[in-house]
Amino acid sequence: MEIKFQNTLTRKKELFKPLSPPKVTMYACGVTAYDESHLGHARAAVVFDVLFRFLRYVGFEVVYVRNYTDIDDKIIKRAHEVGVSPKELAERYIKSYDEDMRALKVLKPTYEPRATEHIPQIIALIERLIEKGFAYVVDGDVYFSVEKFPEYGKLSGRNLEELKAGARIAVSDKKRHPLDFALWKVEKPGEPSWESPWGRGRPGWHIECSAMAMHYLGETIDIHGGGLDLIFPHHENEIAQSEAATGKPFVRYWLHNGMVTVGREKMSKSLGNFVTIKQMLSRHHPEALRLFLLSMHYRSPLDYTEKVVGDHEKALEGFYETLFLIEKLEATEEKAPEGQKKNLAKIQELVENFENNFLSALADDLNTAKAIAALFTLEKGLNNLLKLCARKASRDHVILAQKGKSLAVKLAGELLGILEESPESFIENKRAKGLSNRALNRDEVEKLIKEREEARKAKDFEKADAIRDDLAKKGIILRDTPWGTFWKVEYEPSS
Repeated sequence: MEIKFQNTLTRKKELFKPLSPPKVTMYACGVTAYDESHLGHARAAVVFDVLFRFLRYVGFEVVYVRNYTDIDDKIIKRAHEVGVSPKELAERYIKSYDEDMRALKVLKPTYEPRATEHIPQIIALIERLIEKGFAYVVDGDVYFSVEKFPEYGKLSGRNLEELKAGARIAVSDKKRHPLDFALWKVEKPGEPSWESPWGRGRPGWHIECSAMAMHYLGETIDIHGGGLDLIFPHHENEIAQSEAATGKPFVRYWLHNGMVTVGREKMSKSLGNFVTIKQMLSRHHPEALRLFLLSMHYRSPLDYTEKVVGDHEKALEGFYETLFLIEKLEATEEKAPEGQKKNLAKIQELVENFENNFLSALADDLNTAKAIAALFTLEKGLNNLLKLCARKASRDHVILAQKGKSLAVKLAGELLGILEESPESFIENKRAKGLSNRALNRDEVEKLIKEREEARKAKDFEKADAIRDDLAKKGIILRDTPWGTFWKVEYEPSS
């Protein structure tokens, strides 16, 4: 299968050819651990989780690194504000992020390095840059000289003058050029520091990622991912310092996910318009969040509203309902009725084409939106199949339904991280939560459903309709099937 990615560096969709197949090396920028992670962090994590899953699914041996920035200006500032050490603060939020990732069903990368555990590698890389004339020391600070690297700006597509004009750069008399960036920062009172050839100090943000990426993956890596907001200066600086040190291409394919927005404005802590992952998990099923985060192509912006997330929650619930009803099918030796053969042939074709459509979408620049569309087209077909079934379905019906169900669960589970639960458990948990939210008694609800079924058997449709209407007012939705009355609690957005 041909796999293509939109490479930020070349601005082209390119055929993916790893450097040393079947091995693939992949690095994604993780969080700076100074606060709770929000939905924007979740999108990056889930997008690259799906990429990790997909590459492994098609047969590659993926070595995936996602780092933790556990020393940084933001961490030091926040630690001072709350009265704890930077180390304690970083550990608190790394632990919290790990909890979020487990809840969101994000697979653990091969390595999850922390910057503070790689100080020797960082120092060694800085020494190489000084030795080669790309970095200079001023009063214990070490800076990278952007003017010494002629290709600076190739990722963002701008030259030095354009970058200088458009960048918000901290002014320093120590710098030879305004865009020069710190590789090592001299020790300041009350800040964490380590011994170095230039005196005690700590690493700059950009050098941390280069050092960790090259330590685990080598001097040239296949894929480097991160949010669109990291292109400049972070990834631009990673390229400059890495390629200046090694003389080799640092990354072969750069992939950047679009931002989560609120009212088309970037979700961020600085703007105060963010919602944390934990807040979202308290209101929504983890798979509903994954479905929402993957609902647009990863390079596109994703606008957050509670309604949109709620719509994905309802869609997920509907899919589990379909899977639940398929499990109720019982086969007979009878063949499908002659009048159904045309419809069955269409559904058969849908099931047969699903796997190729789904995988082809992911192979085309990880188009999860298209893959999800294929998944729900399959669900629609399976629902149509259920409508053709009687209490005991023909063997043809059952085989086709079970094949479609198996494919949906396998591909969606292994690649998107959804539909991983038992349909019965999912539905029962949803019912229990819905009843609790609406303060309804399950025994009373089931008693009314039974009374309605008895009224229908007695052809007392007026009473049956009255019970249905009464339950609907309470938020109980009924679906009559050949296998009895299926019921659920209407989705109610959390406040």
